[in-house]
Amino acid sequence: MLKRSLLAALLATMVAMPAAAQTLRFGLAEDPDALDPTLARTFVGRVVFSALCDKLVDIAPDLSVVPQLATEWSWSADNKALTMKLRPGVTFHDGETFDAAAVKYNIERHKTMQGSQRRGELSAVTSVDVVDPLTVRLNTAAPFAPLLATLTDRAGMMISPKAGAALGDKFATAPVCAGPFKFVERVAQDRIVVEKYDGYWNKANVHLQRIEFRPFIDATVRLANLRSGQLDMLERLAGTDAPAVQKDKRLKFGSITEIGYYGITINIAKSDKAKSPIGSSQKIREALELSLDRQGISQVVFDGLAIPGNQWVAPTNANYVKAVPVPKRDVAKAKQLLKEAGNPNPVVNLVTPTTTDARNIAQVVQAMAKEAGFDIRIQATEFATSLNMADKGDFEAYILAWSGRPDPDGNLYSFHGCKQPLNYSGICNPALDEILNDSRLTTDMTQRRKAWEGAAKIVLAERPIIYMLHRKWLWAYNAKLTGFKEYPDGLLRFTGMKLS
Repeated sequence: MLKRSLLAALLATMVAMPAAAQTLRFGLAEDPDALDPTLARTFVGRVVFSALCDKLVDIAPDLSVVPQLATEWSWSADNKALTMKLRPGVTFHDGETFDAAAVKYNIERHKTMQGSQRRGELSAVTSVDVVDPLTVRLNTAAPFAPLLATLTDRAGMMISPKAGAALGDKFATAPVCAGPFKFVERVAQDRIVVEKYDGYWNKANVHLQRIEFRPFIDATVRLANLRSGQLDMLERLAGTDAPAVQKDKRLKFGSITEIGYYGITINIAKSDKAKSPIGSSQKIREALELSLDRQGISQVVFDGLAIPGNQWVAPTNANYVKAVPVPKRDVAKAKQLLKEAGNPNPVVNLVTPTTTDARNIAQVVQAMAKEAGFDIRIQATEFATSLNMADKGDFEAYILAWSGRPDPDGNLYSFHGCKQPLNYSGICNPALDEILNDSRLTTDMTQRRKAWEGAAKIVLAERPIIYMLHRKWLWAYNAKLTGFKEYPDGLLRFTGMKLS
């Protein structure tokens, strides 16, 4: 009898092993902010949402828009209405049906909820019509070219209306979406756990049973945990560690150029802190830019794997404004500008997230700018806290990485439009606003590029953001993991991934 009991226990363990082996332990570079698509701001939050929340549409690796919860779409003749056919048989994690009414609820929530970070992205949408249970129409007062691309991200993520109504602004404590994985628990600064949703519309292609997201701010610690077997995959591998990972047969390496940027946002009109030397003087901002060697920063911080840039898209992007190229470092001119500004040794308080890359960039900027006369004082701050400071204007200068959007408008409008949610600098230039709005009114890329050229001439003269670099997204992962594909938005598509 005892032998039979032992045999039964052994067999039970063996049966359980494959499921246990399908737990993916994922290393994040930060702890996300609110797990609510309407309120969220962080890149790592978007990584978690990739598992939790399907969107109306997604992007392919070449940035083309592809179906997800919407299977097809069409524009009206006047380009003022986007009609979308929805995927049948989709349910939210609470069993509620996904339909056109749910889409209407989500778009309206994004537009009206207090503290919404999606408000600016969807500002052009004037109303949402439920045509039938599986057809929805988004209406705009004027043509709005970026709308479809906007719906490939958090603005297109769908939460359960029932859960949204019940939890209100506490939705982030127990998010309910329609993605391949459902929320299990969150322990702040320690882990976020999700499990496979058996009712998922594409469950046959979901092989992982569980994902544990764990934040490790230090890139060295993150990699050490991967090498020791405590993690199966990590995002934002340090560029200096890439050669060693590529030589390690136990690991695999992935990379792709991002569609975002690293920059220094400067408070020029957000709050009283805009009265700082750098906030109140264009010449001092120009001097700071001229003190920087972008290629040197790339080499020191990213082992040369980041692309120097001075705009919201990389110089390799078809929408880069070639008429305003990357300026070369000129310390002598920087010193002259500071002299003209009457402040040869300005003090700049620089807020930086505590992530490895951001800290390292801040230190290199500090050293380079010192040669021109700047006294850069670094204030390292936990990432979500730094975003709150940016929201309030509680900073003079702030190192911020933006992960980017498929349409350049997503890198531009919300940061430079008057009173937009991500306008941390406080810039409000009527001429710039007119240009930004005009760029949204047509799908003709020649006209849009002309508008962006006008925007570049204003933004790069006022310098509310000093753009510096465009990173390569770098991943390292266990060689036993298959099905991973690189996307330029830096996000994971967990469907299709498997641990052998």
